[in-house]
Amino acid sequence: MKMTGAEVVIKALEQEGVEVIFGYPGGAVIPIYDKLYDSSIKHVLVRHEQAAAHAADGYARATGKTGVVIATSGPGATNLVTGIANACMDSIPMVIFTGQVALPAIGRDSFQEADITGITLPIVKHSFLVRDVNKLASTIKAAFQLAGTGRRGPVLIDLPKDIQTAEVEFDYPEQVSFRGYRLPAEPSEAQIYQAVKTIGLSRRPVIYAGGGVIASGAAEELKEFAEKTQIPVTTTLMGKGAIPEDHPLSLGMVGMHGTYYANYAVSHSDLLIAVGARFDDRVTGRLDTFATQAKVIHIDIDAAELGKNVRPHHILNGDAKQVLQELLSRVEIPQTKEWLDQIAVWKKEHPLTYCQDGDKIKPQYVIEKLRELAGEKAIVTTEVGQNQMWAAQYYKVSKPRTFISSGGLGTMGFGLPAAVGAQIGRPDALVISISGDGSFQMNLQELATIVQQQLPIKIIILNNGYLGMVRQWQELFHNKRYSQTKLIPVPDFVKLADAYGIAGYRVKRPEEVGPVLEQALNHPGAVIVDMVIDPEENVYPMVPAGGTLTKMIGV
Repeated sequence: MKMTGAEVVIKALEQEGVEVIFGYPGGAVIPIYDKLYDSSIKHVLVRHEQAAAHAADGYARATGKTGVVIATSGPGATNLVTGIANACMDSIPMVIFTGQVALPAIGRDSFQEADITGITLPIVKHSFLVRDVNKLASTIKAAFQLAGTGRRGPVLIDLPKDIQTAEVEFDYPEQVSFRGYRLPAEPSEAQIYQAVKTIGLSRRPVIYAGGGVIASGAAEELKEFAEKTQIPVTTTLMGKGAIPEDHPLSLGMVGMHGTYYANYAVSHSDLLIAVGARFDDRVTGRLDTFATQAKVIHIDIDAAELGKNVRPHHILNGDAKQVLQELLSRVEIPQTKEWLDQIAVWKKEHPLTYCQDGDKIKPQYVIEKLRELAGEKAIVTTEVGQNQMWAAQYYKVSKPRTFISSGGLGTMGFGLPAAVGAQIGRPDALVISISGDGSFQMNLQELATIVQQQLPIKIIILNNGYLGMVRQWQELFHNKRYSQTKLIPVPDFVKLADAYGIAGYRVKRPEEVGPVLEQALNHPGAVIVDMVIDPEENVYPMVPAGGTLTKMIGV
């Protein structure tokens, strides 16, 4: 039986097991939306295409599935770019469908034409412009296969409108192959043997775990490996949840706003075992001063990351879960007691700390109280900036896929739509969006999506009236010249909540924090809490950009 291209798209998505699509209709995708009308696939109508990409991203992070996005041609497609780049930087699986003008109109500056495959070339794992309807089904299979294997990432399919209306026999392949695309084989016996020997000889080892641990589902293996070897674990922002942060071997986050003891442990280690992490600049600081005493074992599924920033002594190219399983079966146990004793001293002498006194609400207190009341099962999304770092420091995570944050791109406006995606993907979970007043305003229109979808998301706004992280840098490095960082006027977020039919609360005094948070978390629907915090509170510790991990401000 023949189908139109639009029917092929919907049928293929159904065969891929897609349960939800995030999108926004427009002229160049009307045929797809017409066929979607009769499909069992749920569609979430966002209020801006950027939010569709972020929601699909949050859905993928919370569930481990591939997020799916649809937008129209021209501005609809270009509005997705930030969300695609965000997913690319953080290795999130996503398949994006964009409408395109008809094939004869391409290249003629037609109405709402944009070369979206060219525009997104550096920020996708692969992209397709479908020129032959006979190749549409295999292209969709290829997109899902690429997005969800190896180092995961976004894949874009650009669909000219006449491809959507052309007819073809439906034949959906079980698998496709790509010239030059190969998943890494398991590391060789010799590579494993050398790594095992190096681990056994170390005396000051540290495991440095990144988002690859979460992506591969390797959290249990990582925890077992750490416990078996008695090696402490520090994580990146993307790696939060790789090990319970209340575990005795957990060092918390490393890097610019990492803990004192994580940064000192890495700096004084004699072996750094990097698992699914890429040694980005926010972790390493100055490369020539980073872990200078340490040998490096680098475990990563993407060969391009091996040696890109830090030269490893041992390379284990493969899936983190499989490699850790191999190491677990034959690892030699190092002598780490003296090392752990030293780390215990650092933890005792230099804990994360703040002082909640007087009438000003400290954001760290809010985060700690929120974690106490919400428990370990909540899924937290963050915006970007000070709110993100306070959440990373003080919201202790026990499980993978429960802390969702924009890592590599640092995208303001990510957290609210990501919470939408997380709540859609995990409908029974308590989903909390931690925001700054600046980031929240980037995509606040998605409150309408939350109401339409009846999502009980709890939105906590740490309201300091500033673009807080930029203000902090201006204070510390630019003589308090607060150029264009004071947000005046700040909206009345309680009235805004009321305008959307959402419960709203404002908190101005420390003694109100606990009762209002408890009330908000117990509310059956969506809630906005406007938490008026100390406007000049800073995130500490802090390693200045390009600095050395042992030279932290605020400790």
